[in-house]
Amino acid sequence: MREGGCTSRFFLLVFFGCALVFPGTATQAASANSESKCKEVLIAQEKPTVDPPTTQSAEPASNPPVTQAKTETEQYTLSHKRYEKAVAYSRAGYVLYFISIVLGLSIVWLFLRFGIAAKIRDFAERLTEQRFLQGLIFIPILIFSIGLLELPVHLYWHSLSLRYQQSVQGWNSWFLDWLKGEALFVGISVVLGLLLYFLIRKSPQRWWLFFWLCALPILFFVFFISPWFIDPIFHKFEPLDRTNPELVTAIEKVTQRAGLSIPRDKMFLMRASEKTNQINAYVTGVGASKRVVVWDNTINKTTQDETLFIFGHEAGHYVLGHVRNGFLFFASAFLVATYVGYRALHVFLEKWGANWKIYGPQDWASLAVLLLIFEAFAFAGTPVESAFSRMQEHDADVFGLEVIHGIVPNSGEVAAHAFQVLGQEDLSDPNPPPFVTFWLYGHPPLADRLVFAHSYDPWSKGQSPRYVK
Repeated sequence: MREGGCTSRFFLLVFFGCALVFPGTATQAASANSESKCKEVLIAQEKPTVDPPTTQSAEPASNPPVTQAKTETEQYTLSHKRYEKAVAYSRAGYVLYFISIVLGLSIVWLFLRFGIAAKIRDFAERLTEQRFLQGLIFIPILIFSIGLLELPVHLYWHSLSLRYQQSVQGWNSWFLDWLKGEALFVGISVVLGLLLYFLIRKSPQRWWLFFWLCALPILFFVFFISPWFIDPIFHKFEPLDRTNPELVTAIEKVTQRAGLSIPRDKMFLMRASEKTNQINAYVTGVGASKRVVVWDNTINKTTQDETLFIFGHEAGHYVLGHVRNGFLFFASAFLVATYVGYRALHVFLEKWGANWKIYGPQDWASLAVLLLIFEAFAFAGTPVESAFSRMQEHDADVFGLEVIHGIVPNSGEVAAHAFQVLGQEDLSDPNPPPFVTFWLYGHPPLADRLVFAHSYDPWSKGQSPRYVK
């Protein structure tokens, strides 16, 4: 999946704050693929999509939303066949997203309605009287059971990705990655779940505040170490200076102009082609763990100038303080969510606790109630999150255009062409429904980004650039 929202698994991640932990690729049509991890990044690819009659994508566009432009990158253009595939693939993703929400909420509700959460609690309490050990039994069983029941949605999305040639990952490899992701998720959930219920018992009225205060540094630490210990679990990395020293030299020019200090030994090549046809380049980590990552697909399929624009966009997120702002936004939302969870938990237990066989907030089985509350909260807050992200992504587009100006000839055309090929190769929706854009899109629609990149030129108008003077 690409630019857009995330899955019901992400709503569990929001509850535990793990959105900081699993950085991944951009999302467009939200789906249930757990590998996406919902960290949005700029993606681009290569080659003209009009003119050469020998390629499929060179067929003239025949649909109103993507009419032929005066030049190949003034507008987002697709061949008729490619247009149909892009619409079908994107719309399938939208539908699957909402199915995943309903499924996620339904599973947790059924766990409560039929007393499954209470039975898991009883099982843990029969095995041991020590509360700590009960948590070590109850939390993994509950979290993994929910994940297992959501697996069919993940399986279907991966089958769609294979059918539309967005993924090349075999089923064995995909399932192994799913198991790795579940193991990480369960492990972090256990740590935070034990902390949560310790605080509920110690401070029944203020646990929501103390949990927020304790969870944030833990999650930030996991985000800090993820480039070293989590990312390599899913992908292979090697020094970029060893494979593409000339690209490293070019990236250094951009980092210097952007005011970023990233040594050559902090730039890496990721072997993404083993699992996906998409391309990407990004900056990840913070402090000592900060690094540049370029996917091998990017180097193989784009020009160096296009790669520099992609990197310039990502550099903008750091220079413009988006990592800091994103963390503050998340922290604020997380604080509101914990307080809402505290208030709603009491209301739910007073009304339905007896039917669910849950005897109070300190009861292990109340975790299922909190999951239900926070899944609903995260779903309702998705438009706010998407709007915040779209704003930052647009600013990063501006920064990317400005930072490569003078380094890359005809930088606006380079950026516009990158967006054109992104749409062609990644089947970006040429005309997403306004409601879907409002609710799901964490980036502006690709067609809008392309037009902006092609037209943004403050230098020729005697105006001052917004960020890079």
